[in-house]
Amino acid sequence: MDFDKVSAEEFGASLRGIGLNLLVRDVSAQVSFLESVFEMKAFQPTADFAIVKYGDQVFQLHSDGTYHSNPLLGLLPENPPRGGGIEIRLYDTDPETACAKAEAAGGTVLQGPTDKPHGLRESYILCENGYAWVASRPL
Repeated sequence: MDFDKVSAEEFGASLRGIGLNLLVRDVSAQVSFLESVFEMKAFQPTADFAIVKYGDQVFQLHSDGTYHSNPLLGLLPENPPRGGGIEIRLYDTDPETACAKAEAAGGTVLQGPTDKPHGLRESYILCENGYAWVASRPL
């Protein structure tokens, strides 16, 4: 699928399995963070929306304003963090590299690269929207 040209209707109809959609205050800033720190690729980014690709996985970013009639909008906190309790695990991202880029891209390193007993080396990076991005590689 050509994510640069796909229509909203065609894209929506193609989605299967489990999906991830993140509500963010500033789509452009979130795209910049994801591209800078995790080398993700954004397609059709606007002020309100972007398709984001990480490896073979695709997810979406939506601005708060696009959820004007969605029941979730009323649950969003006024102050960060928004994503408390969710970990977005990136199993193909080097923790050292991600941490080295995170602060310059507006992120906060919650935990630097650490070897974990479940066989992964991980780092926890919080983006400006409060989502925890976990860069991970096998030990």
